[in-house]
Order: sequence, then structure tokens, then C-alpha cells
Amino acid sequence: MRTLAFLLLLANLSLFGYIKLDSLGSGEGARLSQQVQPDKIKLLTPQEVAALGPAKAASLADICVEWGPLSDTDRNRALASLEPLDLSRLMSQKKIEVIASYWVFLPPVVNRAAADQRLAELKGKGIKDVSVIETGPQRNAISLGVFRGEDAARARLAALQAEGLTNAKLEPRTQSVQQTVLIVRDPTAQAMARLKELQGEFPGSDTKIGACDKPA
Repeated sequence: MRTLAFLLLLANLSLFGYIKLDSLGSGEGARLSQQVQPDKIKLLTPQEVAALGPAKAASLADICVEWGPLSDTDRNRALASLEPLDLSRLMSQKKIEVIASYWVFLPPVVNRAAADQRLAELKGKGIKDVSVIETGPQRNAISLGVFRGEDAARARLAALQAEGLTNAKLEPRTQSVQQTVLIVRDPTAQAMARLKELQGEFPGSDTKIGACDKPA
């Protein structure tokens, strides 16, 4: 019995010693000494994030890349180009107002009935972003797209002329229009490289890297 009591006492003393040593080596004081110093943490501004470049920015969390603005036709073409990357769960869209300085159009026809007929023919050929001008000096003309920059407008004009619309024209015209910006959250380096590559195929569009907007 005495032997058993001695062994129990020895076990309790050993446990006490282990707990004491553990508290000295990894207690609250030790944990505090191992913490990252909060005064050394720095939040990056969107400009500083962009300066990191696509590869480093892609390794950060809560980073968004915005690409646009895109017309409805360009948006659909852009989404089709991004489809192989399977970004649907990371992607969102937002509408923005932009000032367009150029437009491509077909000259006015004699009346609204003729304009509607021409519009139906264009849509039947698969030509999108078309509408009838209802008021003003260009009433009953067919709008074929409005653009912020001349390069994008000329690219649209050339594409339409290649489809046989040889009477399409380009003129300066300032107006406010709604276009789309695509937003990809926490993109991979591959996705960011593809977005920069596609930017060159969509005149007037641009990519911007920065911190994601916080939910309202």
C-alpha cells in the first residue's frame, strides 16, 4: 500500500513539474513574444497593389482585377473568350456610365417603317448593338454603336464594312452611354495574364488591379 501511495505521489509531482515548465516556456508571455508586431503591418493602397505586377498581385487575397468598359457585343465576346478559364464563380459585372465621343451608323432612311425594316434585316444577319435614332437631325438613322475612342469606332466600322455594310459611317458624337465592367476576384496569375492579353483585342478597354470593393 505504501509503495502504491509513493508511486501516486511521484506521478503527481511529475505532472506538476511538466505543467510548470510548459507555462514558463510557452505561456502567454512566450506567445506574445512570438506574435507578428502589429506596428509592422501595412495595408497596401490600390496603386501599390497595381505596382506589384500581375504575378505578385495574384498571390494576395481580396484583390480584384477590373476589365472594361465593354459594349454589350464586346461583353458577350469577352465572356466567351474567358470561358475556358472557368471564372464564373469569381466573376461579377457592373454597369457604368461612360462618355462616348464617336458613333458608327447608317444614314437616315425615308421614314420609321423603312428604318424598322432595315433594323430587322441587320438583326437577322446577327449584327448586334443596333437601334433606330428616333429624334433629332439623324432621325431614322441606324446606330451601329457608340465608342469612347476613335480606334474602337474604326475597328467596328471596318468589321461592319467587311460584312457588306459599305454605307456605314463614323462621326464624332458626344453622349453618355451605359457599358459593362467585368470584375474577377482573387484571379490566378494565368487569369490575369489572359485579361491583359485580351485587352489588346478590345480597343478602348483597360484593366485595373486593386483591392476589392467592400460589400455595401
